[in-house]
Amino acid sequence: MIVISTLLSVVIGLPIGILLYMTAASGLRPNRIVYQVTSVVVNIVRSVPFIILLIALIPFTEWIVGTSIGINAAIVPLVISAAPFFARVAETALREVHPGVIEAAQSMGANVMTIVWRVLLRESWPSILAGVTLTAVALVGNSAMSGVIGGGGLGDLAVRYGYERFQTNVMIVTTIVLIILVQILQMTGDRVVHHFAKRRG
Repeated sequence: MIVISTLLSVVIGLPIGILLYMTAASGLRPNRIVYQVTSVVVNIVRSVPFIILLIALIPFTEWIVGTSIGINAAIVPLVISAAPFFARVAETALREVHPGVIEAAQSMGANVMTIVWRVLLRESWPSILAGVTLTAVALVGNSAMSGVIGGGGLGDLAVRYGYERFQTNVMIVTTIVLIILVQILQMTGDRVVHHFAKRRG
């Protein structure tokens, strides 16, 4: 659930992040209307607490996957909540690229698409990978909440057995597993980022 949700969040969020960067006032293709509309939509989705979003999206989730219960159903709200988050992370990473690098590419006649793929994404790749780690960690917490509606995973285990059946030991073990999972994700992400940053340097 976490792996699929993270991948889909990156696939959806990265283009949105690029769009935000491109259409910003300091971007390669400034467009105030497009930027403001996209920015507002991203901010609205990010502002909604996940537990509320989870419940509000039940009809949409049923329309997409045919059910509102289970792992497949939980992936839909997870992606919708995480994609805007990753979009902002990607936008910030792209903004960190030194303007001189972009100007050098423009002076050599590079078009917009070449600058995006060969310059912006390449230079910001370590930061974007760090954003993937942040997104995955955030999804671990959100996936635990999906157990409230029978979303499967550790959250479902904690709610059904730990909370509803008053089995405190299940709650404790679930919490420990979640902590270990987050630590593994963070350590793995940090190593990957360090590897690519070292190669770029």
